[in-house]
Amino acid sequence: METRIRKPRLKRIYHQPDASDGCRVLVDRVWPRGLSKQAAEIDLWLKEIAPSTGLRKWFDHAPRRWDAFRRRYFEELDAMPETVTVLCDRLRNGEVTLLYGARDEQHNNAVALGEYLQKAMRKD
Repeated sequence: METRIRKPRLKRIYHQPDASDGCRVLVDRVWPRGLSKQAAEIDLWLKEIAPSTGLRKWFDHAPRRWDAFRRRYFEELDAMPETVTVLCDRLRNGEVTLLYGARDEQHNNAVALGEYLQKAMRKD
């Protein structure tokens, strides 16, 4: 029997938490401005799965750098299989929402990470 590969949900951390979010995982290295930890209602903060500071600053949410950012970020993720496994395991066991602070909802590390996780789970 084939296991269904869950797609992580993506949500800006500033949006209202919802019961359908499942496990709420903040995937940014820096805590979002102006938001209390209580209001964020996160289950897990995986700082280490966020892009390195150098990569994050280089990318600067510039859409023209999106493809290069994804490639470089995927290389960083390849180097941390244990951390990636934490999220894959959560996805196998229920809904997971990747939370991010970026304003750009199409070009951010959570979008890239969601894509990476789906590919990683297909390999398993």
